[in-house]
Amino acid sequence: MIFARFMAIYGHKFKSCFETQDEIRIAKREWALSLGGYTEAELVSAIDYCKEHSAWMPTISEFLKVLRNLTGDHGLPVAKHAYEEACMHSEHASKHQWTHPAIYHAGKATGWFRLRTEDEAQVFTDFRYNYDVICRRVRAGERLDNPVPVALPDQSDNSLFEFIQAWGKEHQLKPEVASTWLFYLTKPKGSMVRKRFQQQAQVEATAMGIELPDDYQ
Repeated sequence: MIFARFMAIYGHKFKSCFETQDEIRIAKREWALSLGGYTEAELVSAIDYCKEHSAWMPTISEFLKVLRNLTGDHGLPVAKHAYEEACMHSEHASKHQWTHPAIYHAGKATGWFRLRTEDEAQVFTDFRYNYDVICRRVRAGERLDNPVPVALPDQSDNSLFEFIQAWGKEHQLKPEVASTWLFYLTKPKGSMVRKRFQQQAQVEATAMGIELPDDYQ
């Protein structure tokens, strides 16, 4: 929808931004990833603003600035980043200091167990829908309650909890770093979601010369 409108509005100026269809396809994907969390009505308003105020198609950063000026950013991260944070802290959601309360409420509506156990292809669409609904409420001026932290840590799996603590001390890591890196151990063995979180954590660990365990005893 966005590129069709831009093509109609900017004509040959739009076409001059891209030399091949591959470039257009890649650009569409990047725009889609960057604009997660905004409704169609908000996007239409931003496009209309650009039509009136810009002689050239805006860049992603320029378009995001227009969106935030029109709707108010309210500290809301894009849907993809919100989803990643919800997955990373779904095990202890009530203890995490969320970037924005909207992420917590979207995670709760989607289901913490689903976020822990299902692959992104299965659950992201539902999370994004819930997050979009909550973002609209925030942008409309509604205030969301912050989750109330629990007094004691949830140690439903004491052996894993103790392993992560011991492993972190062994590698001289802060507890929160060890918990974040080894979060994948809470996922079902052999699942794609476990593999994905392990790969992401290993990138950071490799930079410090640390090899993450495949499992715990």
